[in-house]
This record gives sequence, C-alpha cells and structure tokens, in this order.
Amino acid sequence: MVAKLVELVREAAAQARLVARGYPSGCGADALPWTIVRRFDDDVRGNVERDPRIEDARDGVLIAAVNLAEARPDEEAEMPERERLVKAINDLEWTVLSRGIANRAAAALGYGEAGERLRDAG
Repeated sequence: MVAKLVELVREAAAQARLVARGYPSGCGADALPWTIVRRFDDDVRGNVERDPRIEDARDGVLIAAVNLAEARPDEEAEMPERERLVKAINDLEWTVLSRGIANRAAAALGYGEAGERLRDAG
C-alpha cells in the first residue's frame, strides 16, 4: 500500500505552500526555489518512477519560485507571483498523486509495491 508515500507527497506540498505563503520570512531569494522543493526531492522524488510530467511540474515550481524571489518587494508585485507559486505546488502535488508510480526504492522502505500507482491509495 502506497499510503505512506501519498502522505509524504501531501506533507511535502503542505510544507512548500507554507514557505511560499511566508516568504520572505526565514528564506533568502537565492534559497527559495530549493527550499520549496527540498521535501519533495528528499522524501518523494527518489521513490517514484521518473516521469517527464512530474519533472515538468517540479520545474514549474522552481520557475514560479524564482519569479517570486525576483518580484519587486511590495505587496502588489508579490501577490500574483505568490499565487502562481502556490498553484504550481498544487499542480506538482496533483501530478505526483495522479501519475506517480512507486519504484523499488519506495518498496525497500515499505512504501508499497514497486509499480503500484499512488492514485490507487485513494
């Protein structure tokens, strides 16, 4: 059962949204993109089969984070970029949950059977 892996995806997305909504508190502009994807990279990325759709969604998060970090430091300029980043995080979460397949590394950690789809954890 891939329920633990699904939980890790949701936790990574929730943590990323917290950082995005709280930026710039506790995170510099250069670190923002990597801080946003850190939990995803550490806990999820190595446990799902490589899929270009997942990689594209991750790239979208990085791009949106860079755009937020480069936005003018005023509320009007930051809000659309912050919203785009949160949307990109939501898209990454959805993509992993709907398209992700547990790999052998996930199976070795007890996160389910290799080849099991995350969406089947429903």
